[in-house]
Amino acid sequence: MKIIKGNDRFYIMDKEHEVGAVELSSAGDSLIIIASTHVDDAYKGQGLATQLIERVVEDARATGKKIIPLCSFAVSEFERKPEYRDTLNNA
Repeated sequence: MKIIKGNDRFYIMDKEHEVGAVELSSAGDSLIIIASTHVDDAYKGQGLATQLIERVVEDARATGKKIIPLCSFAVSEFERKPEYRDTLNNA
């Protein structure tokens, strides 16, 4: 499986099928909003949603952006992982 960066999203492909995605929005030039995260039911329990959030965090660090997690999964990931807090928008 492979994580691919698209326009305002990252998604996971398993062969020719999309099996999960994190949908993003921009708030100006320096903020990324995590609007939703979803994984196909057949692929749940494999840590794919966690991998998607991790990829968003890596991208935010690489581009110097901050993140506003809005979806419940993203909020819980930021609460569980203090190592993500450097990318969290505190405004």
